[in-house]
Amino acid sequence: MIRTPLRPLARVLPARARGENPDLIERENLAQRHRDMEVRARTRAEGRLLVLAAFFVCAYLAIGGRMAIMATSEPSEPVASIGGSAIANQRADIVDRAGRILATNFETHSLYAQPPQMIDPIAAADKLVAIFPDLERERLVKDFTGKRKFLWIKKKISPEQMQAVHDIGDPGLLFGPREMRLYPNGKLAAHVLGGASFGKEGVSAAEVIGVAGVEKTFDDYLRDPANAGKPLELSLDLSVQDATEEVLYGGMKLMNAKGATSILMDVNTGEVISVASLPDFDPNDRPRPPTSGFDPSQSPLFNRSVQGVYELGSTFKIFATAQAMELGLVNPSTVIDIRGPLRWGKFTIRDFHNYGKELTVSKIIEKSSNIGTARLAQQIGAERQRSFLEDLGMLKPTPFEIVEASGGQPLLPKNWSELSAMTISYGHGISTTPMHLAAGYAAIANGGHYVAPTILKQKTPQPGPRVMREEVANASLDMLRRVVSEGTASFAEVKGYEVGGKTGTADKPKPRGGYYENKVIATFAAVFPVSEPKYVLVVTLDEPEVVAHGEPRRTAGWTAAPVAAEMIARLAPLLGLRPQIEPARISGVTLTSN
Repeated sequence: MIRTPLRPLARVLPARARGENPDLIERENLAQRHRDMEVRARTRAEGRLLVLAAFFVCAYLAIGGRMAIMATSEPSEPVASIGGSAIANQRADIVDRAGRILATNFETHSLYAQPPQMIDPIAAADKLVAIFPDLERERLVKDFTGKRKFLWIKKKISPEQMQAVHDIGDPGLLFGPREMRLYPNGKLAAHVLGGASFGKEGVSAAEVIGVAGVEKTFDDYLRDPANAGKPLELSLDLSVQDATEEVLYGGMKLMNAKGATSILMDVNTGEVISVASLPDFDPNDRPRPPTSGFDPSQSPLFNRSVQGVYELGSTFKIFATAQAMELGLVNPSTVIDIRGPLRWGKFTIRDFHNYGKELTVSKIIEKSSNIGTARLAQQIGAERQRSFLEDLGMLKPTPFEIVEASGGQPLLPKNWSELSAMTISYGHGISTTPMHLAAGYAAIANGGHYVAPTILKQKTPQPGPRVMREEVANASLDMLRRVVSEGTASFAEVKGYEVGGKTGTADKPKPRGGYYENKVIATFAAVFPVSEPKYVLVVTLDEPEVVAHGEPRRTAGWTAAPVAAEMIARLAPLLGLRPQIEPARISGVTLTSN
């Protein structure tokens, strides 16, 4: 700033020349300077007052606006918050092949307490125990009156429970919003869905994570926010699954079995249309895994379809005859010597009944001759048998997309000897899951291609590598049909649906080794309709026993086969299959001339 001098020479010199007093000029300039300073000070003060007034106006408007918003919004409990990563609570739905909901999210609330804010902790504890009988009063009183500043009471509560707690009126009882996983069909398809639980948790949100089944296998997909509107489509059919579980439960009780499983599989796509394991559980209230005991099948969490590793008995015989035909060693009418018992070293192989001296390959399957299939296994050889079963996926866990399937590791002989080949030919000496068996029978039913079982909906057939020629598969199907129409599985006949299949009864192994004396695993593997195969059905019963004609019966022909027949009769119409008149076989025709 340029300051004007109080005694400028330009004015002082002329004033002296005129005889005037120069001090007057100084006083005049000093007065002017004071007036200018006053003007500037006043202007600066007015500007500050204006800014302060504007600040007060803005603050008044903000406070007034906030009060207006609070007056027009719904009241909510205050919650504490801390810094950290955000909790993602989105999770995609799971639906069946028709788009029907199997698993979805449900908005609910959690209940927690801040004891320092509680007015009457003891009264609050008494009232909470009345609302939630599973809570311990002594523990609540100790927590409410101690030094704790925060504790969870319930991770999820119903709207009715929330209202009851709200009526207690204690400011130290607070609610937090969250989403929970809901399975609206209860126990239906429990082992496939598995269940979900909470991961990261806060008072205002909780992360839902899968703990078993497809919920865990596809956890990343279901939790991805980009898939919130894209449900996970399963191959299951809700109606078929419901009917399957109903029939299987009835059959398990009727046959006095301690457990059961069934698998219905599309032979061309590998889609599992229904899969059930009993006993089961409600994924809305998933039980805790067992912490003691040597038999995992005692737990309802045990999935017998993919975790139950069993010797499946005579259901394996069709693989032996199919491989022998594939190698060109025999055809369905080849006669095999079945005189027994068949001895190999100190071991003896016998048939359940005396079938005479010889049987054709077709009759070996129809009558279920152990000696016959053992003879075929000797011709096939151990190495070729192992390779064939490996092509059928029998030597490693199935690729079925639930986490439990990885635990279904087949039990194989340490030394795959000639004796092993002979016993494996009739389903002993090798243990697999019912899911393995379903995939093996699907390869026969679809013309010779291995197809991997899947829980995901497929749009087109998914043929894998060819494991047998089509004519071999067709001949095997004809044998399976004769087992039902004329052989050991007559109770599996369902008029109009051309059921073919094979029974299998194996002694049940003990958890610590060895076998039970009077306990078996009974299995029936079916293909229908044989003339145009579409589905494979496997039914396995754990320790069945039924009294018929005054005698206890445990074999699959008396137990698993009739359960499978009832299941096919119930499921076939739901699958869109109409009963057909089976074409008669042309046999014994002689052409003559007039």
